[in-house]
Amino acid sequence: MALADPSTDARLLVERLAREGRGAQATLAGMDSRARADALLAAAETLRADEAAILSANAADVAAGEAAGLTGAMLDRLRLDPSRLAGIADAVAAVAGLPDPVGEVISRDERPNGLVLERVRIPIGLIGIIYESRPNVTADAAALCVKVGNAVLLRGGSEAVHSNRAIHAAMVRGLASAGVPAAAVQLVPTQDRAAVGAMLAAAGLIDMIVPRGGKGLVARVQADARVPVLAHLDGLCHTYVHAAADPAMARRIALDAKLRRTGICGAMETLLVDAAFPDTPALLGDLLDAGCELRGDARAQAIDPRIAPASDEDWETEYLDTILSVAVVDGPEAAMAHIARHGSHHTDAIVTGDERVARQFLTQVDSAIVMHNASSQFADGGEFGLGAEIGIATGRLHARGPVALEGLTTYKWLVLGSGQVRG
Repeated sequence: MALADPSTDARLLVERLAREGRGAQATLAGMDSRARADALLAAAETLRADEAAILSANAADVAAGEAAGLTGAMLDRLRLDPSRLAGIADAVAAVAGLPDPVGEVISRDERPNGLVLERVRIPIGLIGIIYESRPNVTADAAALCVKVGNAVLLRGGSEAVHSNRAIHAAMVRGLASAGVPAAAVQLVPTQDRAAVGAMLAAAGLIDMIVPRGGKGLVARVQADARVPVLAHLDGLCHTYVHAAADPAMARRIALDAKLRRTGICGAMETLLVDAAFPDTPALLGDLLDAGCELRGDARAQAIDPRIAPASDEDWETEYLDTILSVAVVDGPEAAMAHIARHGSHHTDAIVTGDERVARQFLTQVDSAIVMHNASSQFADGGEFGLGAEIGIATGRLHARGPVALEGLTTYKWLVLGSGQVRG
């Protein structure tokens, strides 16, 4: 007997799930905004009620991750505790309370012939989310998609398989209790990598793919997808400390940007210090004393003997760990050139008291998020008032920066006539 082809099995599985999701999406989109919000509030309550089961599942994932040798940063992304789980539930409830962009009239124009043209926001349809490590994405993605009437097909990483299943089960139970079809939020039930390939090939069934993970995952998705992709690339975030920066502010921001949480995409990975900044030894000393490994260029190494030499690879590495690249630069033009050469267009910040230089940096740095006198760790949909986020898009099309409700909609044209013919 011939063995079953895993790729065929995965394709059939994804096709079935996608068709069920599309059917559920039609029902979900037909629910009014209040009903969808109430369903999300119910899902937040079931997440809270299932705390013990979710944390037990997460403990199994963390134990497996430790046995597999996952880095501390990866384990931090994976690990849940009562506080983090409460934050996940709170984020779902917060999304329920956000204004619903669906139905918003983006523009309205009356033509000379009397035709009225409106552009109106609508759901995209069925969104595929492919993600690694972070189980909160399961809840965040489901909440954001449901809020605006999208169905979602989730495919999480094997590192968080038990956590994802427990969170998904709680979410679906809450949503279904309020009338949302269970198939509106589906989790691919296999960790077979062929399922990812099947999702990427599901043109006409999945309307958009959002990858959340490392460079390898995103590169594969972009190379293989036959479905539109909303990409979230590496968080190669820079902070440039200008000569006119307030020293105390610069030291406070640098410590937070790197060390508040090293495993998130908004963590600073390269610190650029102006050669004319007067307090560089203390700035770098704070980071070293806090346990951060510094890898620097020759001028940075000359400031503190504890700084190791940086390789060419370091300038383009998202460490997600207590490691930081440091370069000393000659003015804002050199800083911006370094960012343009090595950055990932995610989040870059300047610390300065010179408003002219700040405006130059904000205008000329081509990143999805550009900051002045603030920690890059604010690169987060919740901090932007968007509730949870699907990810931070670093491309130029459709959506950029934290992708939340508006980024999960498209629009259609409504043409309102009174008998006009073109003739």
